[in-house]
Amino acid sequence: FKGGCAKTTTTAHIAHYLALNGFRVLLIDMDPQASLTGMCGLDPHQEFGATTIYDAITLSDPVPMSKVIRQTFMPGLFLAPSQLILSEFKMEARADKTFFLRLREAIDQVQDQFDVVLIDSPPELDILTLAGMAAATSIIVPMTPSMMDVTSTAQFMRLVSSYIRVLNEHGANLDYDHFRFLITRDEPTDGPSQQLVSFLRTLFPNILMQGTCFKSTAVADATMLKQTIYELDRTDITRSTYDRARGSMDAVGTEIRAMMETSWGRQ
Repeated sequence: FKGGCAKTTTTAHIAHYLALNGFRVLLIDMDPQASLTGMCGLDPHQEFGATTIYDAITLSDPVPMSKVIRQTFMPGLFLAPSQLILSEFKMEARADKTFFLRLREAIDQVQDQFDVVLIDSPPELDILTLAGMAAATSIIVPMTPSMMDVTSTAQFMRLVSSYIRVLNEHGANLDYDHFRFLITRDEPTDGPSQQLVSFLRTLFPNILMQGTCFKSTAVADATMLKQTIYELDRTDITRSTYDRARGSMDAVGTEIRAMMETSWGRQ
């Protein structure tokens, strides 16, 4: 719903964790800014004219989803990239009352090729985000441990509730396996933020994830290089800093893996 809560960074780290643990992962970048596409090693500005997720969901002569997906440098990790042209979908959707089904239908074409699909949404509750919500089987809402972000999240939830009702009335049939909040940019040594985290755990014991994504110079340095903590060499930075950041991301990844296996009936 808002920028700065590490949506793209978290999505990339989850994808790398799952790929490194043997899952076939498809990333879908639904943000016209294409930050996730850049983190996967593609420059959307240099590849102008290449097929993107827009080409698979456009109302005008869409291409097969298989033509959009590209293999990344990491084994098992694939990407449906984004580009600024994805913004055009917002205009097209006004002429289609079932626009929210187009991403779901595109994923259906290739779902037997992957174990998990991760969708990164733009930092606003718009048509692209709604399309992602309609395609998803579970939702993770990242938020930083600050009162301003908690307030924004509360507003987001009220909007989501009203939109879900409207989408269901038009045939979306949204029924999520999991709906979780994830604390991002967590600072374990910051007293006030930890008090807020404790309060949230008391308030939402069943929907707040146990793992948190630490705010770390290791993650910040990796992101500047369009990388994740899993791509950094442990010897290039302070090892304790690396270990803390890697441990927090591993914990989140492990929890999401458990959620997936629960949905599959394996737990």
